Amino acid sequence: MTQNTKVTALIMAGKRSGVLDPLAANAGVAQKAVVPVHGIPMVERVVKQVAACDKVGAIRIVAHEPDEMAALPSIAALIEEGRLSFAEGKFNLVDSVFSGAEGAEFPILITTADNCLVTPEGYSEFVEKCLANEAGAAAGLARKQDVIAADPQGQKKFYEFKDGGFSNCNMYWLGSTKALSAAEIMRHGGQFVKFPSRIIKAFGFMNLIRFRLGNGSKEKLFEQVSKRFGIKLVPIELSDGHYAIDVDNQRTYDVTEKILKRREGDGAAG
Repeated sequence: MTQNTKVTALIMAGKRSGVLDPLAANAGVAQKAVVPVHGIPMVERVVKQVAACDKVGAIRIVAHEPDEMAALPSIAALIEEGRLSFAEGKFNLVDSVFSGAEGAEFPILITTADNCLVTPEGYSEFVEKCLANEAGAAAGLARKQDVIAADPQGQKKFYEFKDGGFSNCNMYWLGSTKALSAAEIMRHGGQFVKFPSRIIKAFGFMNLIRFRLGNGSKEKLFEQVSKRFGIKLVPIELSDGHYAIDVDNQRTYDVTEKILKRREGDGAAG
């Protein structure tokens, strides 16, 4: 793989079975991915940013209910162009990743439909750093001070390591089919700060101790996890704290909309 390598992008846009997301309920829509933020449905925003990244080739949206998304103008145009397709969302995140990756060209960039603040430049930075590090698998992280500088209310919890605090950017990398084993890390979701038992399941007990005590660097933790999975798992530090702010709840929705209004003006974006 070279810096000219085109990646396949998976956009995770599923929904919880039998549960209507509060943001979707407030917006009067059936699923969170199509909730408008500053005038544009979240998933359409993400698709537009991913499609504008010159490192991305094919795009797949992994969804349980694709029809509503397929009708959105930007998405419909990419389907017509033959660049975008849908994959079936499953009952958990890992199986949904496997569904999206089936038959896809590697490497694969994974992002989420609520990552409204990541720019094409942000995705390019992530891809370039993954390639430069020859990552088998990777996760994008932003420094605590950069996230707080982006907005003090954007994130409330951080992973604390010896080399500082970091937040997950919901950007992941699978370099090959072998790297799909690392997707097991996401089986119970990525909220390790809130649910330490998930670290035990994904990483092992000793790594939980190191993680909680903060007595190692992020590189050391990822090195230990690499040994567990037999692939090179790399922490990718990104330059912009905005990338760690996604739309999880009403607070982060309000923060995201405020930032988008600054970027795009007070009127609804077109």
